[in-house]
Order: sequence, then structure tokens, then C-alpha cells
Amino acid sequence: MGKDIHTEAVDLLLEAILCLENKEECYRFFEDVCTINELLSLSQRFEVARMLKENRTYLEIAESTGASTATISRVNRSLNYGNDGYDIVLSRLKEQKKI
Repeated sequence: MGKDIHTEAVDLLLEAILCLENKEECYRFFEDVCTINELLSLSQRFEVARMLKENRTYLEIAESTGASTATISRVNRSLNYGNDGYDIVLSRLKEQKKI
């Protein structure tokens, strides 16, 4: 069984993220909290999810993002069996015409 992420520390981190008011504040916070590689990995996974939702092939996604097929597969598993987090934000970004 996996670790429970629902902790007070995670709650506080999420509250901190929710209080950010704009993209510049997000950049400043995430550059402090994450390493550059961690942030780039998160953004790569998000791009993979977006492309999978567009029914792009693993080969297209790998070539475009540089993600491994293992990463693409993990993101695909989250899209199919996860908690719908990707779907929530992707649909909101689409509604806002940001993607």
C-alpha cells in the first residue's frame, strides 16, 4: 500500500499554492520549493497528459517532449485510473482557451 499523502504538511503546502495570485508568484514559489529538474519533470508530465488527451501516439509524445515511454505509460495510467486531477485542470484550461 502506498503512502498517505493526506497529511497536515501536504495540506499546508496545497494551501500555500492556492494563495498564489499570479504566474510570477508561482514561478517564484516553485523555483524556491523545487529544483529546476523537478519542475521540468512536472511540466513534462503535464505536457504528456495534454498530448495523451489529444490522442497523440507514444512515439509523437516521446519525440515532442523527450519523455520516456515509461513516463508516458505512468501518466496514461493516471489518466485512466487516477483521481481525475489531470482531467480537472486540462478541462479548465481548455475552457479558458489557454490550451
